[in-house]
Amino acid sequence: MSPRLLFRHIEPVFCAGLLDDPLLLLHVKPLGRCCLFDCGQLHHLAKRVLKRVDALFITHAHMDHFMGIDTFIRHNHVSPRTAEIFGPPGIIRKMAGKFAGYDWNLTEPSWCTFRVHEVADDRITTARFSGPAGFPCRPEGEHHRADRVIYRNDCLQVEAELCDHRIPALIFRITERATFLVDEEKIARAGLVPGEWLRELQKRLHGRGNDGPLLVLCRRGEDVVAIPATDITALYESIRRDAPPASIGYIGDIGFTAENQLKVTTLLEGVTLLVSECSFLAWELEKARVSHHLATPDLSALAAKLRPRFVLPTHLSRTYRGRSNLLYGELAMPPGVSLLRLPEHLTPRPLLAGELPRLDRMMSER
Repeated sequence: MSPRLLFRHIEPVFCAGLLDDPLLLLHVKPLGRCCLFDCGQLHHLAKRVLKRVDALFITHAHMDHFMGIDTFIRHNHVSPRTAEIFGPPGIIRKMAGKFAGYDWNLTEPSWCTFRVHEVADDRITTARFSGPAGFPCRPEGEHHRADRVIYRNDCLQVEAELCDHRIPALIFRITERATFLVDEEKIARAGLVPGEWLRELQKRLHGRGNDGPLLVLCRRGEDVVAIPATDITALYESIRRDAPPASIGYIGDIGFTAENQLKVTTLLEGVTLLVSECSFLAWELEKARVSHHLATPDLSALAAKLRPRFVLPTHLSRTYRGRSNLLYGELAMPPGVSLLRLPEHLTPRPLLAGELPRLDRMMSER
């Protein structure tokens, strides 16, 4: 089964090849908006795509995960909206440096505002960069983290943990909003009769729907009567079909330390789709340890612990160009876990000198 079919509200799209800078784009279908995870090279994403990104999540500020922030700013800075950016400790200072590197003497009142959230273990610190004011860094304060959730919209929530990559690096769990599902057998056992009231129940649970009592159809002998529901939440719980919401785990770059493994297992156990870096093959395990990356034995071990439905390995070292098939041969997935494959490259290759229009040739053709 395709992982796309397992998600109701979101459509995950990995916008890079196995050797490219990692980019995970989530289309939030009911909202017509997107979330983006990491932003290395993203010049191949159209402006209309980046303008739909409401929230950008950065694992860490190494170039291959962060250099595309200039493109993200370029495509959004004249838009009359607010973009949310989440990153590890230090991300506010780095974003301030990005904005300070440009002259903003031609600002307009309708320009974009970027709200940058610095995620630490115990708190989130926020700063605002207002386009109409020329993007100065204006602190908005900090608040204590009561749980792992750092972002919510009407269709999903994002949780985060800080791991070690020789610098702090975030990992993320994206979970869809619980879907309205009913069990026909439970409805029958309760003596209820399906009808339009189920649609109205769903609307009211989501904060919409009509005023007044909800009339539920019930069997009374041979008759069907409408009875007002006194507690719609309890009613739904009595007929709800148990189905855990679909989720995605996203791992950028981390070391395979005992502490990191515990955090990964706690946050990502049972995700539907695991998107994870796997930078080295088994024979270069020591290089992975020194650079705090994952190798194929590490990802195999995480898959055995987390038991996702699907695993998508990403971010293989470019030293394996032309040999990426070796990665899929080394990864061992446990029963019930399917391995997804990427081509080596999805991003366009750079133009060669001979492919560029030459000025002397253009002049001679006049």
